[in-house]
Amino acid sequence: MAPRCDATLTTMKTLIALIPFLFHSAVTADQISWLNQEKFQITIEPHPTDYAVLERSRDLENWEPVDIVSASDDNLTLTDSVRRKGTSVYRVNYHPRSAPADQDGDGDDDIAEIEGAFMNAAEPFSELYGDTFLASREIYDQFSNRQNLPGAPNVQEVKFLITEIRNRPKLHFINVNRAPFHRIFAETVLGLTSSQFNSQTYFFSPGNRQNIAGSLLYHENYVAPDGTQGLFTVEFWPTDPVPFHYVELAYKMVANNAPFIRRMAFHAPSETQRQILNENREDFDRSLIHTVDTDELFSNVSYQPMNQEQAFGRLVLSNGSDTLSARDIVIFSQLPNDLTYVSGIITEVPQTPLSHVNLKAQQNNIPNSFIANASTHPDIAHLIGQNVFYRVTPQGFEIRPATQEEVENFFESIRPPRVTYPPRDFSETEIKPLSEITFAMSDSFGPKAANLAELQRIIPENTPDGYAIPFYYYDEYMKHNGFYRDLNNMLADADFQSDAAVREQMLADFREKIREDGEMPQWMYDDFTELRLGFPTYVTPRLRSSANAEDSTSFNGAGLYDSYSHYWREGHISKSVLQVWASLWNFRAYEEREFYRINHRTSMMGILVHPNEKYEQANGVAVASDPYDTGWDSYYFNVQLGDSLVTNPDVNTVPEQFLALDLPRSDVLEFQYIRFSSLVEDGETILTRPQVLDIISKINRIDNHFRPLFRASDDFAMEIEFKITQYGELSIKQARPYNR
Repeated sequence: MAPRCDATLTTMKTLIALIPFLFHSAVTADQISWLNQEKFQITIEPHPTDYAVLERSRDLENWEPVDIVSASDDNLTLTDSVRRKGTSVYRVNYHPRSAPADQDGDGDDDIAEIEGAFMNAAEPFSELYGDTFLASREIYDQFSNRQNLPGAPNVQEVKFLITEIRNRPKLHFINVNRAPFHRIFAETVLGLTSSQFNSQTYFFSPGNRQNIAGSLLYHENYVAPDGTQGLFTVEFWPTDPVPFHYVELAYKMVANNAPFIRRMAFHAPSETQRQILNENREDFDRSLIHTVDTDELFSNVSYQPMNQEQAFGRLVLSNGSDTLSARDIVIFSQLPNDLTYVSGIITEVPQTPLSHVNLKAQQNNIPNSFIANASTHPDIAHLIGQNVFYRVTPQGFEIRPATQEEVENFFESIRPPRVTYPPRDFSETEIKPLSEITFAMSDSFGPKAANLAELQRIIPENTPDGYAIPFYYYDEYMKHNGFYRDLNNMLADADFQSDAAVREQMLADFREKIREDGEMPQWMYDDFTELRLGFPTYVTPRLRSSANAEDSTSFNGAGLYDSYSHYWREGHISKSVLQVWASLWNFRAYEEREFYRINHRTSMMGILVHPNEKYEQANGVAVASDPYDTGWDSYYFNVQLGDSLVTNPDVNTVPEQFLALDLPRSDVLEFQYIRFSSLVEDGETILTRPQVLDIISKINRIDNHFRPLFRASDDFAMEIEFKITQYGELSIKQARPYNR
């Protein structure tokens, strides 16, 4: 039956409002409001015999219902659940309760819509598995769990499934704690077989899609430009090419049936969906769909839980030049290039999963997070200089005062119980080309050199050639100059043991002694001369640390030691050799070995020597695993333009981060970008798809080759550092086990 809008009732029964604030004469300003400044809302007078329908139009021709309220003796409020965007027109129509209409044509009359889910033909089902309507945030929380998604570790998720999308769309919100996958819900609640669900949802023939499977995610740490925190996003399976009109259907149905949501946007997480979004940009812009791109979603955050651990220690604010100890929980204003063992890490700039800072946090099992403006945060600033307890959780961080006893008990509980002795073998007494070194020689040349030698066997065309200096040379130099005696005296010094500042200075003096005061035996000097002559005069050798306490499955030692490029103007190459040897006694290296009870006297330094790359197009890190742990076969990339580092990025640059996912029943790898580089134009990427596929083919060969050598478990993965040279060629300069 048509609404009552005859001539005598037009002004009383139909109210029209144009955004912004152009009202019909029968409407007063106090009748219209904005719910949280986001959603249109209108209050109407009671009308006992009729029910009211709020309708929205963008063109004054096509109207759609957005809310229905029943008759009442009190004032009634109608709300548009879809967040405002652009200009809309609203009207309120009254209908007699005795002859209800069916506004949305779903077969349920309007009275039924008032009692149940709105514009949703789904039948009620067991609340154990979800509902057709999310009335509150509490219900959302009850149905949700936390997932590790690219760029969003431990984000809250509720899945939804819309069936019969061509006839009477039925929206089901899924309790993922009972049905973790759409398929399980469809089988258990809707009675579909697995093959029916897959063929109707993901693997349908063109034009025969029946279902839309999506997720409603809550990004609690997202901060909008106006300072509002928190954003819900509607998302779909990365390889699902959901067209615009079905994105619009899902977006509106979710908004209408989860009216508690203040801010919601559609996020296209994969390249497949990003392409659809870009190709249909005009449709999206004209629609009521708010969109958020990946860069905005993951860069506008106030908090990132990088490594979810807890610790006790002294909270300190580092200026980059002060002495830090294993008992310090440190606030860094930017990512440090050098980092000794500390109890916990807070950075005021975002991090990446493969940054040296986070790799160290993962290796050491210490809490690590990004907290915007941490040093002035009201929950943090007043505790600087005090003993604290610090915990990183998905929901946020916890920092509270702690006692000295708590600190002491904590450190006693986490240190290894026994001293370990890094393996060393002095049987290799000559500098050797990488072609003559094997993985089994790690105890003589160090893992970094031995691993690169193995890479030469697997992918010689993508690996720099070079040489390795064994531990034997370092040991002979130290014995020749009596430096082991000096080392023992230093390690036994009481002030060295008790005072971190004294320890740092004494280690600096010892490094200078190694570099400046030692005499090099003539035979050793001659060997190094011959080493330099092994490179053409126009090649600059790169000398890289290859210690026996780094690049292992239990201790990666990222960033502990130093590497140097040796230029002709610096004189004899032995100068750079001594610099690398001396770095074995870096303060940060000593502190980390000490915490892990790694014996210092058996720690040795070998050196890997290969040509230095110049003018590279890009550099990056990749791992044959997903640091966000999605459970799918995937590869994580962290890449930057030119020689701007990704492991210790400049505070003003953002590297490119993405996953390449090998998803089930998909014949191509799906790319999910987490961040785009700040050094390229919008919409551009540093690596091309062929380059990514080439790197993946190499990392698979590397992973398969090293897995038996390391006698690895199922969760083993190799991490590589690579460059795209100035000639556009791939060069892999390092491979080591990825320590989660």
